[in-house]
Amino acid sequence: MNQEVKDSADVAQSASEQPTVDEAPPETSPEWNALLGYLQAARGFDFHGYKPASLARRIRRRMDTVGVDDFALYQDYLEVHPDEFASLFNTILINVTSFFRDPTAWDSVRKLALPQIMAAKAPGESIRVWSAGCATGEEAYTLAMVLSEELGEEHFRERVKVYATDVDDDALNSARHAAFTDRQMENVPPELVEKYFERSDRLHVFRKDLRRQVIFGRHDLINDAPISRIDLLTCRNTLMYLNAETQARVLNRLHFALHDGGFLLLGRAETLMTHGHTFASVDLKRRLSRKSSQGGFRDRVAPLPAATVVDVESNIDSWVRNAALEASPVAQMLVDAAGQVALINDRARTLFDLRGGEVGRPLRDLQISYRPVELRSLIEQVETERRPMAVKEIEWHPHGSESRWLDLNLAPLADSMGAILGTLVTFTDVTAYHRLQRELERSHQELETAYEELQSTNEELETTNEELQSTVEELETTNEELQSTNEELETMNEELQSTNEELQTMNDELRQRGEDLNSMNAFLDSVLTSLRGGVAVVDRELRLLAWNVQAEELWGIRGEEARGRHLLNLDIGLPVERLRPLLKTSLGGDGGRQMLTLESVNRRGKPIQCEVTCSPLRGPNGDVRGAIVLMEESGDGKH
Repeated sequence: MNQEVKDSADVAQSASEQPTVDEAPPETSPEWNALLGYLQAARGFDFHGYKPASLARRIRRRMDTVGVDDFALYQDYLEVHPDEFASLFNTILINVTSFFRDPTAWDSVRKLALPQIMAAKAPGESIRVWSAGCATGEEAYTLAMVLSEELGEEHFRERVKVYATDVDDDALNSARHAAFTDRQMENVPPELVEKYFERSDRLHVFRKDLRRQVIFGRHDLINDAPISRIDLLTCRNTLMYLNAETQARVLNRLHFALHDGGFLLLGRAETLMTHGHTFASVDLKRRLSRKSSQGGFRDRVAPLPAATVVDVESNIDSWVRNAALEASPVAQMLVDAAGQVALINDRARTLFDLRGGEVGRPLRDLQISYRPVELRSLIEQVETERRPMAVKEIEWHPHGSESRWLDLNLAPLADSMGAILGTLVTFTDVTAYHRLQRELERSHQELETAYEELQSTNEELETTNEELQSTVEELETTNEELQSTNEELETMNEELQSTNEELQTMNDELRQRGEDLNSMNAFLDSVLTSLRGGVAVVDRELRLLAWNVQAEELWGIRGEEARGRHLLNLDIGLPVERLRPLLKTSLGGDGGRQMLTLESVNRRGKPIQCEVTCSPLRGPNGDVRGAIVLMEESGDGKH
């Protein structure tokens, strides 16, 4: 399969999952929404942002496999069979990836992106790379190899961090092992295989000293806050499974994650046609773009304490607006579209212990960006959806002070053309109201609890009386049952005693048989040992059953080595192949002892004349079960 066919696999998958004419849109079904809510609550996967038609098609595929034809019934099936979650998520989260996927795209990264990234960095400054939707890790390790080749291994270890994220825990676990089959390594050039991988059994394992720079973690592009200060971000063939609204939200998160001038690489089936104001195309065919720089917020707008998207082309003097913001009794701050703090009023500086020098700094560098609430992701959502947002009663723990509660309001600011310029952030201290409300709720709950306890006590008294009467009747019945049970136990005891006596008798018989067998075995061993010649006993397939000490002395093969082997396959000084006629006659039961003298070589290498006598081995019923072969050295007084 060539590379273009591989890269079109995701597009074909998505195209094949369009709904048929007779299927109702899944989002109109209450059972559908209930199933998505259950998946999010039970396992933390939020699929609301996926294209409903293709998502429903994949879920129905699993439903057909387990024999369920209704979303509600499938939810019941998941509750009863938790192992089904793994199969379902493997079906939904299509982990299609490979090393150096679309080589021309990686050429573009080498020639266009990396030189500019390295030119913008001071010597020794870190380089941060993010592989979003990394699946089983091939793309993350591809980034590691590309950067190591460009920087050299030493600088790569010192300067580079490759963050690789996905929502599929199973895929991440596989990626962390960094072990790949020959088939997975097909697209890696041989010189890179030899340089960056070590052979382990039948797998190729990425070098451990470089693997430390690749950090894997679970991350949901739709809901989780993005990683920040990224120089190169790859997110390939992930956005195409999301609906338009979710795509826009994710792209804004990716834009936020990138450094100014950072690069974004998408899949061949994904474009940024509607995001030209945030990303500038570097190589349109290879889907390589660069984060567009935006002018400072203070250069474009004077702030307004608005509660919605506003037109800032106002004729009110900017100093009046600034004075109004500064004198506001609530804490307010302005953050421009580039993520920098444009203005902070006096109340905000006092409440959060901020200084005037914080103005002009990136919000991500300030503690207020994540404390008392993760502010950056909320600002991103407000600017994406272009509507205000409120978060009520945020608990905050200032250093050395009592806990406080704040209401947060965020409002997007836009110019006359509708372009987002920034966000107005307002914190209102509602600690007194919160405490009063909690006291009133506590009092109300205590009154309700006391009334419920009074009612419950009355009902319990009535119930207790009825239970006492019922208990007396049950005790009488139980007494009768116990008497009956006692009689049954006595009968069982007698039966057990009889059984025990029978078992003791059987045990004595088995012990006697064991002693007889041990005595017989000792007798047979003594007989075999006392014979002057070597003895070999074989079964009907000529497999050795016995090989005495004289046979060991004669031919140099120990008994444990000989037993179980084919007699005619033994490599000894005796020409065993010439014994075949004697053995055949003995196994056929056509006569008694068969004798033959053969020229042989004993274990010391000395030529000898060996007399071989073959007799049938008969069972209790006279049937032939094998043969007994007696081997004696003739001459020099031996017979």
